Amino acid sequence: MTAPAIPAERLDQILARFEYLEARLNDGPRADQIAELTREYSELSEVARMIRAFRDRDTQIDEARAMLDDPEMRELAEAELPALEAAQARGTADLQIALLPRDAADARPAILEIRPGTGGEEAALFAGDLEAMYRRYAEARGWRMEIVERQETDLGGIKELVARIEGENVFARLKFESGVHRVQRVPATESGGRIHTSAATVAVLPEAEAVDIDIPATDIRIDTMRASGAGGQHVNTTDSAVRITHLPTGIVVTSSEKSQHRNREIAMNVLRARLYEAERSAAEAERSANRRAQVGSGDRSERIRTYNFPQGRMTDHRINLTLYRLDAIMQGDLDEVIDALTADLRAQLLAEMGA
Repeated sequence: MTAPAIPAERLDQILARFEYLEARLNDGPRADQIAELTREYSELSEVARMIRAFRDRDTQIDEARAMLDDPEMRELAEAELPALEAAQARGTADLQIALLPRDAADARPAILEIRPGTGGEEAALFAGDLEAMYRRYAEARGWRMEIVERQETDLGGIKELVARIEGENVFARLKFESGVHRVQRVPATESGGRIHTSAATVAVLPEAEAVDIDIPATDIRIDTMRASGAGGQHVNTTDSAVRITHLPTGIVVTSSEKSQHRNREIAMNVLRARLYEAERSAAEAERSANRRAQVGSGDRSERIRTYNFPQGRMTDHRINLTLYRLDAIMQGDLDEVIDALTADLRAQLLAEMGA
């Protein structure tokens, strides 16, 4: 029998918990318990199905092997065993992945921040290209992207973009995008046709809830002001824009939508996300002090990707992945890159678990 890569006791515990949740939901829990019980039940349902299928195949393999001793059944058993064992090997690998530790923030909405790095106006134009790339990716996945703050340069580049993206597994997919994105191309502002290298910085933060981060009113200063410039023309006669300063850290967040009440809500969400990510990063740094930081840790000081326009090439330096389909990638076709990064992270986690 193919042995599972995890203790049988752990499988028993997961099934027992799933069956307990199932019974609680069938019994009619209190109204304030339904959401939490349903969430956990939903998270465990696929794993429970995989465990049961895994054990069913184990039973079938044992029965087929027992049939090898029966002359009348031996031929049938020899025909069935290879397919059963191959299916069990695949099932074991899938189950290992399903039981890997999950980032508790994976299912949350994300705060996307893009800013130009080195390269002057060309870096700002590239930041705008990245915004368009992520917007198209969000649209393709059915996500909702809401602009919190957007400042443009005179040539249409981006000085700063802050956006909130909501949908299924947003942070799980976008967390790998945090870092320095480098571009190599002939800038639109360059008349000599020389290739320049510029960069933009991307940060992806999981949205935090009030229960995650408590921000005392005494720790913040809220200023209202008149919105102006790109994204603010429609409110330039009223003091609707909101700027929140977190006094202990000096973090400043601005939102310039039409409604002052909505701006306060948005700015607080962004501030909470930044503080939450700071706590997550500190905890991760402590856990990872003696090993390489994991993909998706949000380290923005590291160059993660190069976009080479003359060669139509994108290279992700973290996993040495090179794709010659840059046009499609800039149009938001990011799944191949993100899938490869996800697979690499899973491989790291499996190695750490000794699987």
